Amino acid sequence: MLNYLLYYVVILPISILPHPVLYFLSDCTYGLMFYLVGYRKKVVYSNLRNSFPDKSEKEIHQLAKKFYRHFCDLIVESIKMFTISQKQVKKRMVTVNPELPNRFYNEGKSILLVGGHYNSWEMFAVAVDDDIKHKSIAIYKELKNKFWDRVMKTSRSKYGLLMIDTKIVKKTFEENRNELTATIFATDQSPSSSKKAHWTTFLNQDTGVLYGTEKYAIEYNYVVLYGEIKKVKRGYYTVEYFVVCEDPSATSKGEITEKHTRMLEKTIIEAPQYWLWTHRRWKRKKPETLNDDGQ
Repeated sequence: MLNYLLYYVVILPISILPHPVLYFLSDCTYGLMFYLVGYRKKVVYSNLRNSFPDKSEKEIHQLAKKFYRHFCDLIVESIKMFTISQKQVKKRMVTVNPELPNRFYNEGKSILLVGGHYNSWEMFAVAVDDDIKHKSIAIYKELKNKFWDRVMKTSRSKYGLLMIDTKIVKKTFEENRNELTATIFATDQSPSSSKKAHWTTFLNQDTGVLYGTEKYAIEYNYVVLYGEIKKVKRGYYTVEYFVVCEDPSATSKGEITEKHTRMLEKTIIEAPQYWLWTHRRWKRKKPETLNDDGQ
């Protein structure tokens, strides 16, 4: 009952508010979250210090403040996704080069889209299916709470995106192998197992990277593209695609994972405030023994 009340009495009424009002709420939330509550500040500061060891404490502090301002914007923008119109989504998430993924569609090739929790990935999820010719699929971990899982899936998939749980990824690839699909992988999550990850250096730290993108790219020989989301101004974003690999079957083990990891790292370094620093990205420790390919 509390979940229903929270959603229908609080979240939905907030969602229908115009953007200027939402950003006023974001400003208020920032003051509470950063100065009073201190939401995950230890995690954020630790991540920033370890990622940018050359920055002074003053620089780290200023970067943290910029992050929390953006993070509060993301909160209200994510709430807005419940009721936002398709017209508004197209206006606020603009694909710079749809001709790149569409070229592979015209060539009869499915693609994998890789990226991280950077800028408004929620808005990207709502926008992507309408911007490219491929059938878009996103992999996510099912929420334990069935009500919020259903609400989240409905919100993200309302304009065409197919949401699939991590447990049925292989099954979905098999069921759709005769269709032209664009499957989205978020590659900056902490792996469930240290031993099954690809280990590399990312943001000056030993980092285990999920291997799923490369695994399925090689198995099905799907083109891999990296999607870089940039913030133009408050509430407005662009996404630009870059080729990671056109022929995965010709790559060596770890090559694809290294390349898209370096691309995400470059994006983060250029504007660090837009990455999800509240995430405990480095909770897994590097195993003492690894193969030459990082596994």
